[in-house]
Amino acid sequence: MASPMAGDGVLALMPQEVTAPIDSSAPSSSNSNSASKEGNQRTIQEYPVLIFLYFHKAIRSELDRLHRAAVELATGGGGDVAELAERCRFLIEIYKHHCNAEDAVIFPALDIRVKNVARTYSLEHKGESDLFEQMLKLLKCDMQNNNEGFRRELASCTGAIQTCLSQHMSKEEEQVFPLLADKFSFEEQADLVWQFLCNIPVNMMAEFLPWLSSCVSPDERQEMLSCLSKIVPAEKLLQQVIFSWMEGKTKTSTTKEKNEKHEKIGKRKHDEESEINISPISDEFLPIDEILHWHKAIRKELNDISDEARKIQSSGDFSDLSSFNLRLQFIADVCIFHSTAEDKVIFPAVDSEVSFEQEHQEEENQFNKFRCLIEEIQRQRAPAGGAHTTPEEFYEDLCSHADNIIETIQKHFDSEETKILPLARMHFSLDKQRKILFKSLCMMPLKLLEQALPWLVSNLTDDEARSFLANIHLTASASEPALVTLLSGWACKGRFKDSTNPKKFLCLTPQCSTKENPDTNSCEGFCACACPLSVNDNFTLLQPNKTDNSRPVKRINYLESQIPDLEELKVPEINSKPCRVPALGVEMIPGRFSLRSFAPYLYSSLFSFDSDIMSSVSDTARPIDTIFKFHKAIRKDLEYLDVESGKLINCDENILRQFIGRFRLLWGLYRAHSNAEDDIVFPALESRETLHNVSHSYTLDHKQEEKIFEDISEILSEISNSHESFTENPKPTNFPKKHNKLATRLQSMCKSLRVTLDNHVLREELELWPLFDKHFTVEEQDKIVGRIIGTTGAEVLQSMLPWVTDVLSQEEQNKMMDTWRQATKNTMFNEWLNEWWKNSPISPKAKEKEEAGSSIGLGHQESLDQTDQMFKPGWKDIFRMNQNELESEIRKVSRDPTLDPRRKAYLIQNLMTSRWIAAQQKMPETKAEKSNGEGSEIPGCSASFRDAEKKEFGCEHYKRNCKLVAACCNKLFTCRFCHDKVSDHTMDRKLTAEMMCMQCLKIQPVGPTCKTESCNGLSMAKYCCNICKFFDDERTVYHCPFCNLCRLGKGLGVDFFHCMTCNCCLGMKLKEHKCREKGLETNCPICCDFLFTSSAAVRSLPCGHFMHSACFQAYTCSHYTCPICTKSLGDMAVYFGMLDALLATEVLPEEYRDRCQDILCNDCGKKGQTRFHWLYHKCGSCGSYNTRVIKTEAIVCSTSDQADR
Repeated sequence: MASPMAGDGVLALMPQEVTAPIDSSAPSSSNSNSASKEGNQRTIQEYPVLIFLYFHKAIRSELDRLHRAAVELATGGGGDVAELAERCRFLIEIYKHHCNAEDAVIFPALDIRVKNVARTYSLEHKGESDLFEQMLKLLKCDMQNNNEGFRRELASCTGAIQTCLSQHMSKEEEQVFPLLADKFSFEEQADLVWQFLCNIPVNMMAEFLPWLSSCVSPDERQEMLSCLSKIVPAEKLLQQVIFSWMEGKTKTSTTKEKNEKHEKIGKRKHDEESEINISPISDEFLPIDEILHWHKAIRKELNDISDEARKIQSSGDFSDLSSFNLRLQFIADVCIFHSTAEDKVIFPAVDSEVSFEQEHQEEENQFNKFRCLIEEIQRQRAPAGGAHTTPEEFYEDLCSHADNIIETIQKHFDSEETKILPLARMHFSLDKQRKILFKSLCMMPLKLLEQALPWLVSNLTDDEARSFLANIHLTASASEPALVTLLSGWACKGRFKDSTNPKKFLCLTPQCSTKENPDTNSCEGFCACACPLSVNDNFTLLQPNKTDNSRPVKRINYLESQIPDLEELKVPEINSKPCRVPALGVEMIPGRFSLRSFAPYLYSSLFSFDSDIMSSVSDTARPIDTIFKFHKAIRKDLEYLDVESGKLINCDENILRQFIGRFRLLWGLYRAHSNAEDDIVFPALESRETLHNVSHSYTLDHKQEEKIFEDISEILSEISNSHESFTENPKPTNFPKKHNKLATRLQSMCKSLRVTLDNHVLREELELWPLFDKHFTVEEQDKIVGRIIGTTGAEVLQSMLPWVTDVLSQEEQNKMMDTWRQATKNTMFNEWLNEWWKNSPISPKAKEKEEAGSSIGLGHQESLDQTDQMFKPGWKDIFRMNQNELESEIRKVSRDPTLDPRRKAYLIQNLMTSRWIAAQQKMPETKAEKSNGEGSEIPGCSASFRDAEKKEFGCEHYKRNCKLVAACCNKLFTCRFCHDKVSDHTMDRKLTAEMMCMQCLKIQPVGPTCKTESCNGLSMAKYCCNICKFFDDERTVYHCPFCNLCRLGKGLGVDFFHCMTCNCCLGMKLKEHKCREKGLETNCPICCDFLFTSSAAVRSLPCGHFMHSACFQAYTCSHYTCPICTKSLGDMAVYFGMLDALLATEVLPEEYRDRCQDILCNDCGKKGQTRFHWLYHKCGSCGSYNTRVIKTEAIVCSTSDQADR
């Protein structure tokens, strides 16, 4: 497969050609050698990167066994807590190093070819690490108690880990692996997998590979071995190291005899080596003192780095910072792995109570700060921004950081050398000391050992180096001869060349150090590290009966142009034939930071955010912050579900009903939130060229989270059904056990939901939130928020607003509502909010807040109504006003600049007619009291029918079972159109407070059902709007909170959306349209009916104007231009072509042939000249005949044919 260029191609959010996903379940089938979906021919033999599918399969298998064991333990099925804890720790270690190797190798490589994909997966690794820490803390603190609560919490945690990790791996298989297979050649994929293996610590590789081999079928194991033979360089020593690990404890019967033979040979060789009499340099020098060698080498390297920093300060030259950065990365890696070895191997063996974790954490933080400073210097070059303003500050900080690191590590080393080493010398035998040191050495990965061993040995004397290698040989087991030979060979590279023969190196392996071989320069044939190929030699991979897909003799390093030469490490010079031990062929990747809580590497800085982006999350309110306000409410409900699910074990039906209601609310609102992100927010991000692929992972998250909600819903239904089935009948004896299992599953899934959504929203806030500040203006953010709100229906808003505001402070509520008001400034949203909030029920918590004066229900209500309070006196007040007071109120309305013109006209009209209205309505309450609810004194108190034969209540306009009492004239009408048809005034339906049921003829407050007992809750209509007082029993209707009217359709976000600029509901197909501010708040240009409140269908024109659909049909029979702006109403190409043909056949009189006219095109707006005609004038720019003559002077055209311009 050809190697694509770096950055070639991107994976869009919804690509036209989707990269074929890889089926994670394929490797589980022993009958197929293909790790792919049906129809996808990708196999592990052709795509080495697919070997990761086997890693994932093994992890999934272990997760499933672990969780089943934890659930069995929690439900009383028995089990060993200590064994379960040990399995947890093993899996956590395996997965941590797996993720760490991905961060170090796979993701940086992918980020070079495809941008914006790898970062989110690295953030997920950090979230998974935090989950692991919680699990380990639980095991450490509560394992001794082993009570029921601990066991249930353990089952929940294992379930959460299983869900979180399974989702992460599924996303990698759907997005990352196909990209690796498509964007990297066979050789590059093999190189990636090899680097991945070389970044896992040696001790973990010795456990990981046998465990992996045991988790797959024999056929799959054979596939892996065949793939590894292509991945591991064709060096005999490296092959022996890897495949000896792979064999581990899982030797098959077919190879048992062969393996026993190998074991005998290895044992005999080890015995021969053990016979060599190697003793320490002196009685005072003990193996444990090799720790001092590491301390000495680290001190020396740090002093050199400090001196280099001062040289940079004195010279002011930043050109060589890459080399400086590489040296810092190397010594930081050494320090961190050395610290890890101390924490996990040396200190626990010496004294379990001794810990230097705090010191180690401080050292790593200082290394990270140092690296941040260097990257800041490299990024800015001219230090004019950021926290630094002058070059002197950079130089000063550079030296200060170097000195701080040296001081911190010096104190740490001094403390270890005075507290730990004396205890080790006193209590441990020589053999025990060697084992501890070798085990701590194996805490490093092969990649770092290849660099660290020659570096360490180069700082030792000959005797110290020989003793160091002798201890390795004496400690290693008989099954590790290849590993010991490899490590010894690498260590030998650290010695200076022999002065007597510059082409030879001093070999310091034990065989060359014996009395039988005193000549160290003549041991080449006997040297244990002798190998036919050297570090710089080209090599050919072993090809097991394969001639295709062969790898070249030298790996193609896709990072070669990205990193400095390794010679810049300042490691002692290495000859072209240094002891002839094979190198790994992997490179160090500069510029990576470590996440201590996750894994001891410095490689994760590729995914750390720029300081300017991270600092963008400031106190300054931005429109897009509205989206993330919902995260706070989501987190609160997730906590509720997590905590309350543990209480369902008691079978309390009230708690169960409350829990189900809260769950349904969260599910519905989170689905609306996710849909808004998928349909609006993420496409907006993807529309920026530099942000392609940034949101695809989050879209996959939404699908997986929806599946969790569905699973929880099924369990809740099962629990609820089991309770309902035994409400009357006695519960069976096995009911508690069954309920316990269901409740345990539910608690585990609620924990999984909380962890998954918490990590999801946190990653959105860390990765996506800052992008809006960087790539979107405030106006663009306002538009995005408006589109989100415009696809949210009134019912959703009625549930969402109290849900969100309940967790926000008063200041946060005000900021959020200010943003909403800005986004909906052209709409009736404020009016709807006021009317709905007055009639909405208030939760107990909100009621308490209201009494305290901090609820949005009152505080925000006052802010919404304050501009209208002076213009809304009651009817009794108006009736008592004299003429001067009334005129004063009218002037106040007229001068108020904050009122919308339409609203202002409405208020003035009502104030001017207030006396007549007050006279008509001053005693409606008295009349209602006298009627005693009978309705006998109200005109129209009888049933009306839409279809008298079928006995269907209603009128010619609507089918409904009630009549409305008009507040203006206190009469009963079926609908407002029936009222307006017989009255000299219009009916304000929103003022309607009472209705009459047409079955019982009883007057009662407006509501969806009849309140009388005789009607038994008769529904007034299928649809009932409490704001518009509207009933409809036939059509599908929704209430738009921004029009504050009921409209025909399924609802906002379904088949309509509300455009905040045009202030109208438009079909979903019209998302891209020409906006005109408040375009619908005008009269139809044909019939002059007000379009905004019209019940007839309205059509949007291409120019942005509107007219009734019926008017459009009649108008276009004789016109093709907009009656307002005169632009064409559609594609007139056919018609204009007909005019071209017509004019081509016409012959003008001779006196008009050479004349031209100046015209203005109504379609393109350009001016020009065209040939004279008494009717048709073609635009020379766009070819339209929709033009007008602007100059009628007779002028002569420059050409006889046409003078268009």
